[in-house]
Amino acid sequence: MAKIKPFMAVRPDEKVADKVAALPYDVYNRQEAKEAVKDNELSFLRIDRAETQFPDSVDTYAPEVYQKAKEIFESMADNGTFITDNDRCYYIYQLVMDGRKQTGIAACASIDDYLNNVIKKHENTREEKEQDRINHIDTLSAQTGPVFLAYRSQHCINKITDRVIMEDKPVYNFTAEDGIRHIVWKISDSSDIAAIENAFAAVNDIYIADGHHRAASAVKTGLKRREANPGYNGTEEFNYFLSVLFPDDSLMIMDYNRSVKDLNGLTKDEFIARIRNHFNITKTGSAKYPSQKGEVAMYLGRCWYMLEVKEELLSGKDAVASLDVSVLQDYLLGPVLGIKDPRTDPRIDFIGGIRGLGELERRADSDMEVSFAMYPVSTGELFAVADAGLLMPPKSTWFEPKLRSGLFIHRI
Repeated sequence: MAKIKPFMAVRPDEKVADKVAALPYDVYNRQEAKEAVKDNELSFLRIDRAETQFPDSVDTYAPEVYQKAKEIFESMADNGTFITDNDRCYYIYQLVMDGRKQTGIAACASIDDYLNNVIKKHENTREEKEQDRINHIDTLSAQTGPVFLAYRSQHCINKITDRVIMEDKPVYNFTAEDGIRHIVWKISDSSDIAAIENAFAAVNDIYIADGHHRAASAVKTGLKRREANPGYNGTEEFNYFLSVLFPDDSLMIMDYNRSVKDLNGLTKDEFIARIRNHFNITKTGSAKYPSQKGEVAMYLGRCWYMLEVKEELLSGKDAVASLDVSVLQDYLLGPVLGIKDPRTDPRIDFIGGIRGLGELERRADSDMEVSFAMYPVSTGELFAVADAGLLMPPKSTWFEPKLRSGLFIHRI
């Protein structure tokens, strides 16, 4: 039983929403973030990555960086860049990429549901990355980046969102520089709010699709606030975290690909001979994506190959071991290329599917040696891993389009 509640959003004035909305803080390095905010004084990245307001000599995680984020946030709230809704609402957030629509509900999820595994995880988090967002949330007393959640589609919720989209005027409707269109509607009718809240209460399982560090940080900040307020009753805003929830049939998971720096001392012929032990190999002659689960496209020596895992290797595998990314790691990256721990090995790099096969070619032809294009993990596979209480290998899923930060802020 999930507790997904409406909230009073802090959000940008409609006239400047397109300038405020920014890609998530963690898709940029420091220099990229500085470049992104250089010509846009309203970019929410100035709040999410306030080190952009300091010389490079100032540490990214220095206390004054978080204080600067708070200063900018409160200044934008005071000058009318941000407005605060005075009623508790749900919001429909629709993203359109290449004509494909992905429609979710912006709301607040319960930290208790996270702790009790109603909200399920499929990735580990790193403490240092958590601490950054804990400091950010705690200093601002606000959650600024929504967690991307998924659930099995519910007819009742779909019916309401379809009607509101058809009948109501959106509060935001703009196309970002990357061509992604962002449209937001406000759900303020009390009967619709009650129906959505009740529908989510009947959902037993919700899944973190993207934003494991944002979720963990929000939960730990909430627990910290509970400790500081022993008389809390559970209704306080710090008991909830900002989310956008998407039905499973609305999601698109893209491939998350790999590129490796060398062949681990093998010649090209030796390498291919070694991988034939576990994969059938066909030279394709041109760049082609894998067409089904069990296939991996490989680019080596300016040639493309299709690798098909031998069927006997897949029998009896659990939800994680049967993933294509696991098969590649267990039968090729590890034993052949010597990538024992892909989380820490500097010889491997991960490339989001949004960059296309051309980027895999470019890397293998320049600073790397061989690239692998994966068949995307399915939503069903993601759910199965989380339901089994297991964790995916690193960099298994790439979600597009990315939720923008700054469109919804939750004060705690």
